[in-house]
Amino acid sequence: MTQLYAQPYDIAATGFYFAATEEYAAKATALRNDYGDSVEEFEIQFIDGETIDCDLAKAIGLNQVNFGAFLECSEAWEEWEKVNVIIAVGDCGYDFDPDVSPDHLGVDIFQVDSLRELAEQFVEDGLYGDIPESLQFYIDYDAIARDLAVEYSEAVIAGSRIIYRCG
Repeated sequence: MTQLYAQPYDIAATGFYFAATEEYAAKATALRNDYGDSVEEFEIQFIDGETIDCDLAKAIGLNQVNFGAFLECSEAWEEWEKVNVIIAVGDCGYDFDPDVSPDHLGVDIFQVDSLRELAEQFVEDGLYGDIPESLQFYIDYDAIARDLAVEYSEAVIAGSRIIYRCG
């Protein structure tokens, strides 16, 4: 379960922990500062939850406006969908829109540890045509990896290294 903290910008008020939009609304409405005034503006902080959800919160710029959508998405989306959004929003320049399917963001993701491994996979999959077995030992995978670095990037998300390309 994801837990967030609402830190008031008002230094005369104390924040609160919450895990749901309704809980936030109830606590925010009831919160008063030391002078009895209501508190309206909060910094929303990610406190506890899965690492992938923490990375998602960082990528979307978790704040008072989008935390409700974040909580819904972190519960509803599978890990691969979260990874798509993290890369699309964090690195590719897309805006966070919970109504857009993460599958339609145009990000190519490969579960490999390095560009060299991606180069080896591409050669094995035939992306460079049929290569006779007698020549396969002479392929410079490092050179292919350097060429791939023009369009592909590396990232570590939730402790897993991935290679991706923005569409």
